[in-house]
Amino acid sequence: MRILLINVPHPAIGSRIPDDHLPPLGLLSIGGPLIDDGHDVGLIDAEFGPMPVQAIVAEASRFAPDAVLFGHSGSTSGHPVIAEVAQAIVKAVPGVRIVYGGVFPTYHWRDILREERYVTAIVRGEGEETARRLMRALEAGEDLRIINGIAFRDDYGPRVMPPAPVIRDLDAYRVGWELIDHARYSYWGGLCAVVVQFSRGCPHLCNYCGQRGFWTRWRHRDPVRFAKELARLHREHGVKVINFADENPTVSKKAWRAFLEALIAEDVDLILVGSTRADDIVRDADILHLYKKAGWQRFLLGMENTDEKTLELIRKGATTTIDREAIRLMRQHGILSMATWVVGFEEETDRDHWRGLRQLLSCDPDQIQMLYVTPHRWTPYFRLAAERRVIQTDRRLWDYKHQVLATRHMPPWRVLLWFKFTEMVLQCRPKALLRVLLHRDAGLRHAMRWYTQMGRRVWPHEILGFLRDKRLKNGPTVQEFWGAPQDMEEESMSSHRPERRVGPSRAA
Repeated sequence: MRILLINVPHPAIGSRIPDDHLPPLGLLSIGGPLIDDGHDVGLIDAEFGPMPVQAIVAEASRFAPDAVLFGHSGSTSGHPVIAEVAQAIVKAVPGVRIVYGGVFPTYHWRDILREERYVTAIVRGEGEETARRLMRALEAGEDLRIINGIAFRDDYGPRVMPPAPVIRDLDAYRVGWELIDHARYSYWGGLCAVVVQFSRGCPHLCNYCGQRGFWTRWRHRDPVRFAKELARLHREHGVKVINFADENPTVSKKAWRAFLEALIAEDVDLILVGSTRADDIVRDADILHLYKKAGWQRFLLGMENTDEKTLELIRKGATTTIDREAIRLMRQHGILSMATWVVGFEEETDRDHWRGLRQLLSCDPDQIQMLYVTPHRWTPYFRLAAERRVIQTDRRLWDYKHQVLATRHMPPWRVLLWFKFTEMVLQCRPKALLRVLLHRDAGLRHAMRWYTQMGRRVWPHEILGFLRDKRLKNGPTVQEFWGAPQDMEEESMSSHRPERRVGPSRAA
């Protein structure tokens, strides 16, 4: 079959403001196994430009695909764009099959299949094996009911098959790196970059997380093989920056240490960035020198909020003491810390914001990423937020960088004021400015300056957007807007059945 993968242009600030773009790892992960199965696979990355819908449709028409596969890492806010592009392609390419995968369609399959008649099937959960089976069935004209892990429409309406098993051997499916020109992708201020996954999933119970249930259980790749792949990307394609898409790559200290030692043995000059938990950093105090030697320059730490009551509410399973110690240890070993802090919880007051700011200052992170609480229908947190009022009904803005929910004690403008004030204080205090200007490590100094430059561009974008966006004074509740809670369906795949393989595959 002729299969076209399309990465639509995402409306989020993080996609539109930076000059850098990263490869669409999810689509490339599907593309590799499909190429190995003998399909003619192409990729349109419409993030560049960004490409207007008409240009995407024109390029798709020239490829003349039998099937078009969509997916996006910014799944909820990206859905309206995917819907628009998919509908236009169906009109331009008669008979094309539209297949949709990712986090949002995995859980909103009923709505999508009911409202978007042009969608042929939805791949639920991780898609490497499921997409292979689905393409084989479509090519042969087989009954789709033989394929677990999908949803589709039959004569009786939307239909879902049993969940597919999780992929236990992540090395059995290779990433289709040949689908991209590495020279076009960059991060960290123009350095050639890729996105990778060492592991999938997270064993922790944060009830707001939209990723935990999607992956169902934590697994990791072979540490040595993974290190060799990163080294090959550096040597053959000039890749300099490795951005880890893992929710929590450091879960197993044994596996993580094996990876660090294997990468050190490869002797390649790489910059590694990613996310982890503060308690893992504290646990690994004795091997943080290996982190640094392997190339780690920054970790994003999911602090989420510094208020202990809020941490308990969202079941973060961390404390401000651990957060503070993790940041201290990282600074001691020359690794930047970026702290996330989420605002917009219903009962927040000026006093809560002031207390949180003081605690953030005591933690002293190198950088901060401010976010707004954004409930997902398939998470346990959704039930806690179900009766809150929605003030932003444009789903393209449900990207963590826009206020979408009303707070009981504060109008939206005051929440924004605290949001920007917290950023300004954390990034403009003398201690932080001195690090940006005079840090003794040139690499870290470059990283902080690059992030500061991006922040200067994001600030006016966010403020003007707030003034321009329409917000409702008495909007629907979260449940009225999105529908009933789906936390009973949170785990998208089965971890109990043995994995079966169909047809050939080539490991990385």
